[in-house]
Amino acid sequence: MKDTALSQIHKTLGAKMVPFAGYNMPVSYEGVTSEHQTVRNAVGVFDVSHMGEFLVTGDNALDLIQKVTSNDASKLVDGQAQYSCFPNERGGIVDDLIVYRLTNKKWLLVVNASNIKKDWNWINKHNTMGAELKNLSEDYSLLAIQGPKAVEAMQSLTSEDLSAIKFYHFKVADFAGIEHVIISATGYTGSGGFEIYCKNNEVEQVWNKVMEAGKDFGIKPCGLASRDTLRLEMGYCLYGNDIDDTTSPIEAGLGWITKFTKDFINHENLKKQKDHGTERKLVGFELDERGIPRHGYDIVDNGGKKIGSVTSGTMSPSLGKGIGMGYVPSIFAKPGSKIHIQIRKKAVPATIVKTPFYKG
Repeated sequence: MKDTALSQIHKTLGAKMVPFAGYNMPVSYEGVTSEHQTVRNAVGVFDVSHMGEFLVTGDNALDLIQKVTSNDASKLVDGQAQYSCFPNERGGIVDDLIVYRLTNKKWLLVVNASNIKKDWNWINKHNTMGAELKNLSEDYSLLAIQGPKAVEAMQSLTSEDLSAIKFYHFKVADFAGIEHVIISATGYTGSGGFEIYCKNNEVEQVWNKVMEAGKDFGIKPCGLASRDTLRLEMGYCLYGNDIDDTTSPIEAGLGWITKFTKDFINHENLKKQKDHGTERKLVGFELDERGIPRHGYDIVDNGGKKIGSVTSGTMSPSLGKGIGMGYVPSIFAKPGSKIHIQIRKKAVPATIVKTPFYKG
């Protein structure tokens, strides 16, 4: 297991550490609910340094990105980011990622930790146009400072006006005494905030100053467990659960990041799906009775026949009820449709709802 540059700090703070994507990662400190509410109401900080970063440069950098990603990166301007995915040739998804445009010849791709090697091989395999690729994953750390008080709490650490950085935009600027860090108005919690990219040998200083600056705003360190409940309340997909090599972006409700204004890997088949619909769809559901839906539980119809599986599920700390996502035949996908979740021996009734579950 690899450590992040902050692993020792997490242990000192009493974090419960677990192996995740080849790294020792903090799963929780005080507890999931408390960390979750901290992010919803104040500000929390996550060490997500296990994520992967690829630098794509050169005259043909954009051509490569356009070929391997589903979204249209040509629409980005310097200092703008975009959520996207790598479609595979079989209609599934290699990974979901964020594309950052530093300049028209310099791009940063941020990918999931568990897929770094797979994504690196994939993008190199399709680099027939001679773009320059560098895997920076081992050299960079990433902190997600999330919550409605993030702007106010972090403003003293930078000369940049944080309130002026729009959602999915970023600045390369001074932060916490370090000259060049990426301050990105992104995150996977639905409560606003920033993601800070810096070098491994700088992140301890950044972490300490972030914790100090956030003290009066109720900042707390948060682990992967609350990151999961936060993203699920927003209906955000988790790779390996809700999307994978066998799920298409159209089935997964990611048509909005699949743009047919350009040619990309497998675009013809995905266009057919977009035009004609898919046999199954990823839906959100809320339990009508008490219970906690878990990944892998069967989704059944009124007669008890299996129609799908739960891909993500939890007891929502914000809503106080069981929520989840899963794939069902398209005839069941309309909001208001009734399904059942098989929790041990009981088929618990549930209702299909439009995501996000949490409206903020």
